[in-house]
Amino acid sequence: MQGATETVNDEGVVRSGVIRYWAAAKAEAGTAEEPYAAATLAGALAAARARHTDNPRFAQVLEHCSFLVDGAQVGRRDHADVPLTDGGTIEILPPFAGG
Repeated sequence: MQGATETVNDEGVVRSGVIRYWAAAKAEAGTAEEPYAAATLAGALAAARARHTDNPRFAQVLEHCSFLVDGAQVGRRDHADVPLTDGGTIEILPPFAGG
């Protein structure tokens, strides 16, 4: 939904939604989920890293994670090229044992 309440930054129109952390990412974040306000996955991850600078392991864990945005796998795409949606969901999935 576009309107006067949307914010524009260097990335573009800022969208808001939720980041969900799983397994080791959840443990390092200290929460199961938190909000995002960003235009791209890269922006949301940068903001998450900034929120968790008190725990350097958080950023290390993110380096090994897979990401789903609104249920779609990000794969090897550049995170700056992955747009976010208003009311969307980012799933952060560390490698799981056994596959």
